[in-house]
Amino acid sequence: MGLTGWYVHHHGAGHLTRFRAVRRFLPGAVVVFSSLPEPAALPPATTWIHLDRDDDGRPADADPTAGGLLHWAPLGHAGHARRFAAIAGALGARRFDRFVVDVSVEVALLVRLLGVPTVVITQPGDRGDAPHRLAYSTAARVLAPWPAGTHPAPATRALVEVGGISRFDGRERVVRPDPGTVLVLGAGVAEPDFAAAASATPGTRWQLAGGSAATWLDDPWAALQRAEVVVTAAGQNSIADIAAAGARAVVVPQPRPFDEQVATGRVLADRRLAVVEPAWPAPHEWPAVLDRARAQHPDWTQWGVAGAARRAAEAITEVGA
Repeated sequence: MGLTGWYVHHHGAGHLTRFRAVRRFLPGAVVVFSSLPEPAALPPATTWIHLDRDDDGRPADADPTAGGLLHWAPLGHAGHARRFAAIAGALGARRFDRFVVDVSVEVALLVRLLGVPTVVITQPGDRGDAPHRLAYSTAARVLAPWPAGTHPAPATRALVEVGGISRFDGRERVVRPDPGTVLVLGAGVAEPDFAAAASATPGTRWQLAGGSAATWLDDPWAALQRAEVVVTAAGQNSIADIAAAGARAVVVPQPRPFDEQVATGRVLADRRLAVVEPAWPAPHEWPAVLDRARAQHPDWTQWGVAGAARRAAEAITEVGA
């Protein structure tokens, strides 16, 4: 069992959400390292170490890639130095049996150089660059939160594809879809675009969830089930949550490094799991887009959500045991 470290990247809420989903099944104590604020409620036996940010000021002008060998290690940045010193200090003070990295090539390499085996969480898209290959080749496990064969696999025998990890895995479906209801998972959706789409589709009832404090839903499970159509970006957590709910969906991949969401959108379209649009549709296009989504019968069992969080925890626990 032992002690597990876990690095949670600060971009968006998805990395923290994935940690929470897996933590339910992960035995023993866990120390989390992140630039995110400590959540109000942590699971039992979980400690949070807050890290300084390393993306303020002008770090992009300070050779952060070390000539292409790394992704982010800006020269002369005090926050960057302090965050790495905090991780190194914690690993020097206690014996860690394993360390999950979601996601940072540099943290993965630091932890491995300090003698702790790493579990690196990979993501979709083109990850064949030198920094990614180095992080994967030094990892004891590379954990992929998608079903086997969904994306091109990193060239490592340590890969474990566990299925889509959703916080709603195991939750009972108790609400039936309500005809005419459209739920928009709102990260990155401009309110004028939302309003224009709703105005262009009379007879529908649109709900925006997320994107601001006013529309944020702590638990959107009932809303996901109630929606006749869910509109979302192609983030891993959003797709896994839609799969858990068995929902019909319109997916609009957002620009991300390494074409992460574009790659996921391509898989969803190929498997007929969602209507995939390359950009937010114009208002006059929405009636036809929603009609195509309503006509779908997606087999979301393909996404392997059932048991994925537990399988991830088991793969992590095997490291260093």
